[in-house]
Amino acid sequence: MIRIGNASGFYGDRFTAWREMLDGGELDVLTGDYLAELTMLILARDRLRDPDLGYAKTFLRQLETCLGTALDRGVRIVTNAGGLNPAGLAAAVDALATRLGLAAKVGYVEGDTIQRPDALSANAYLGAFGIAACLDGGADVVVTGRVTDASLVVGPAIARYGWGRDDLDQLAGATVAGHLVECGAQVTGGNFSFFTELPDGGHRPGFPIAEVYADGSTVLTKHQGTGGAVTVETVTAQLLYEIGGPAYLGPDVVTRLDTVALSPDGPDRVRVSGVRGTPPPATLKVGVNNLGGFRNSMTFVLCGLDVEAKAALVRGQVEEAVGTDGLEFTLARTDHPDAADTEAASALLHVHLRHGDKARAGRAFSAAAVELALASYPGCTLTTLPGDATPYGVFTADEVPQHAVAHVAVLPGGERVSVAPPLRTAPTSKDETTPGGNATADGPTRRGALGELVGARSGDKGGDANLGVWARNDAAYGWLRDWLTVARLAELLPETAPLSVKRYELPNLRAVNFVVEGLLGEGVAASTRFDPQAKALGELLRARIVDLAADVPTEAGGPTEAGGPTEATRPAATGVTR
Repeated sequence: MIRIGNASGFYGDRFTAWREMLDGGELDVLTGDYLAELTMLILARDRLRDPDLGYAKTFLRQLETCLGTALDRGVRIVTNAGGLNPAGLAAAVDALATRLGLAAKVGYVEGDTIQRPDALSANAYLGAFGIAACLDGGADVVVTGRVTDASLVVGPAIARYGWGRDDLDQLAGATVAGHLVECGAQVTGGNFSFFTELPDGGHRPGFPIAEVYADGSTVLTKHQGTGGAVTVETVTAQLLYEIGGPAYLGPDVVTRLDTVALSPDGPDRVRVSGVRGTPPPATLKVGVNNLGGFRNSMTFVLCGLDVEAKAALVRGQVEEAVGTDGLEFTLARTDHPDAADTEAASALLHVHLRHGDKARAGRAFSAAAVELALASYPGCTLTTLPGDATPYGVFTADEVPQHAVAHVAVLPGGERVSVAPPLRTAPTSKDETTPGGNATADGPTRRGALGELVGARSGDKGGDANLGVWARNDAAYGWLRDWLTVARLAELLPETAPLSVKRYELPNLRAVNFVVEGLLGEGVAASTRFDPQAKALGELLRARIVDLAADVPTEAGGPTEAGGPTEATRPAATGVTR
């Protein structure tokens, strides 16, 4: 097998993780994922200020602490920190190695940039074969721009085993491995619903390792002695993160998430097997960032009685001062009755303004809010000082034909190797739909938090949010599958009620996944939602008090943990769309 570790799940992750992973035990490859939709916007703005930038500068500082160690130990480094300028980062890594007196061979992948004169940035999500070509060409360090996150793992596996375009099951298995480790410690106990059950209470989880085998199967683990845990449930949680239906689309393969089997393989080891793949689509996803305009926010504190009336007064006064165009008001009822201190007695009224006119969204707005301090509701105060507007971005997704993109691997010696698109592609198929489960469950019930029986993981995809919910045992899944319908979700999370919601079942994972379309508006950078990335949506759902099936146990475990079938599961994943 090939041991592929991860040392970064986002731009800003634990700085010392690269050093920790190299010093912690055996590795063949160490990857770092720095790119997200919001990150691409940040890098685009960097490059506007300086054309030589556009890459994750932090990576260079991290690499300075450990490049020599990686070379000494034969650990190859693969990262998408190149962002919008992989050639620039590759040159910077070369310069760093020279300054350190090291002989590092650096390759990079380019071709993801799509020319869109009307966009701040537009980048296709490339696959893994360019990374493999750089490794085959002898690179010690491979830098990419916008590739799929999983490609950082799939590429080294291709180079190790010589997989071709038609090795779809192997590519799919490695894609699952890449998806599992791409978010760093999130698969080893980070952001885990049942963190209080972890050996160290989730204090400092270690970073993950994927041991990928020639048949595409994987064992997920971490270095011995590091914090957190690798269990069937921590792996399930990450599998559900930022996905849609069972068909997980990629540039090299469509991975069938409904074929994934998880089983324990020893302490802090989970085996991932059975993954099947089908031909990829003929198109590549393109992430497009534009400047949407300017934004500003002010927050009023409403203390004590008549909170609704106070909020209505402020709304009318602000609208009269600046007009209604682009204004948005959100009242957060954080107040408690008969509270003994000001904070506990107060609600927050968040006032947001988004507009194409920077002057209107700037001091004209924030000063108008401050001017109400002595002329509004009793106890009027604000948490923010007046300030200027800041630009915000809008993310949209598009697609281009695979053959229209010049995917190129630039080898350490400067040779440019064109990466041909897949010869065999297939139209994107729609998942079968069913009416879902029964709206009510038979048998005795008890009142309790939904999170007593299920875990959840949620996240963002452009303007949409995904919400994956898994049951802790077979009995809980049988109940969850029938009980948690789209209509029930609308009752529990009213903000989803007016939106289009897709529901998918993943029996192998004892899970149900929802995609809430449009919850985040024009994307994370433009969202004024309190939780703009929907990271807490799953925990909000788990906190709702509902009628739980009284005879369903709350503890984890059951036959599925050994990889076998269960009476509660169904043979194929299904979806229902409202």
